[in-house]
Amino acid sequence: MKMDKPRIPVHLTLGNFQQIFSEEDPYLENMEITESSLDDENLNKVILSKMKIRNSTFVNSKLQNIDITDVHFENCDFSNADLSRASIHRVTFKNCKLLGVQFIDGRFGHVDFDHCLLSLSNFSESKLEKIHFNESKLSNADFFDCKLVKSKYSYCDLDSVNFDRTKLKGIDISTSQFNSLIVSIEDVKGCIISQEQALSFALMLGLQIK
Repeated sequence: MKMDKPRIPVHLTLGNFQQIFSEEDPYLENMEITESSLDDENLNKVILSKMKIRNSTFVNSKLQNIDITDVHFENCDFSNADLSRASIHRVTFKNCKLLGVQFIDGRFGHVDFDHCLLSLSNFSESKLEKIHFNESKLSNADFFDCKLVKSKYSYCDLDSVNFDRTKLKGIDISTSQFNSLIVSIEDVKGCIISQEQALSFALMLGLQIK
C-alpha cells in the first residue's frame, strides 16, 4: 500500500504550544516543537500544519474539530484526549501514547501509527483511508460503524477490538494477534487473514471443526 508522507519543509522555526494562545486563531504551522505541553486545555478548531512535534503532551485535552495536516509526532502522549471530529491527513505518529483517545467521527487519510499504544481508543463513525497501524497495541479499541478503505494492521495486538457494523473487505489483519474480536459474519467477508486466524474466526462463529 503506497501512502503519502507528511510534506514538511526542511527549515522549521523552533516554537512551543504557548504560541497558540497568542494567535487570533488557534493555528500553528512551519514549526518544530520539542518538550512542550498542551495538557488539560479546551480548544476548538485548532490547526496544526507542516510541523514536527516531539516529546510533547496533550493529556486530557479537549481538542474537538482539530485539523492536522503534514505533521510528524514522535514520543508524544495524547492519553485521554478528545479529538472528536478531527481531520488528520498525511500524519505520522511514532512511539506515541494514545491511550483512550476519542477520535469519534473523524476523517483520516494517509496516516501511519508506528509502534503506538492505542488501547481503548475510540474511532467510532470515522472514515479511515490508507491508514497503517504498525506494531501497535489496539486492545479494546473501538471501530464501530467505521468506513475502512485500503487500511492495514501489521503485527498489532487487536484483542477485543470492536469492528461491529464495519466492513472489513480488503482489510489486512493477517499478521496481527487477537483472542477475540467483535465483528459480524456479514462484515468479515473479504477480510485478509492468516490460516491460524481462520481457525479463530471459525470458533468465534460457533463452527465445529473436526
